[in-house]
Amino acid sequence: MIKIIQTEKAAAAIGPYSQGICSGELLFTSGQIPVDPQSGEVPEGIEAQTVQALENLKAIAEEAGTDLTRTVKTTCFLTDMDHFTRFNAIYADYFTGRPARSCIAVKALPKDVLVEVEAIIKIK
Repeated sequence: MIKIIQTEKAAAAIGPYSQGICSGELLFTSGQIPVDPQSGEVPEGIEAQTVQALENLKAIAEEAGTDLTRTVKTTCFLTDMDHFTRFNAIYADYFTGRPARSCIAVKALPKDVLVEVEAIIKIK
């Protein structure tokens, strides 16, 4: 069974996709960019953008009845690998279970943000 996950506590999808999909025992999230779900604004700087993107991801996990401690895999996109160390410092606070991860440098992201993160999370 597939269940669509949607929450107002995370940035709305900006295209024809869901914030997340539960299938079996797993939640697959769409990539989360650092858009504040209340204001629609993007914060300045890699640190603030990383926090907002991960807070959006956390909200989707919670809506699905799970949390980030159960994350199996993340895929992270950065527009500048010079941000890698600062991104990692914040990422480590959110993913204490050390899930598998890919981190990819990309030319650009939607809304000209600096970071995007998607995850596969085990449902409780």
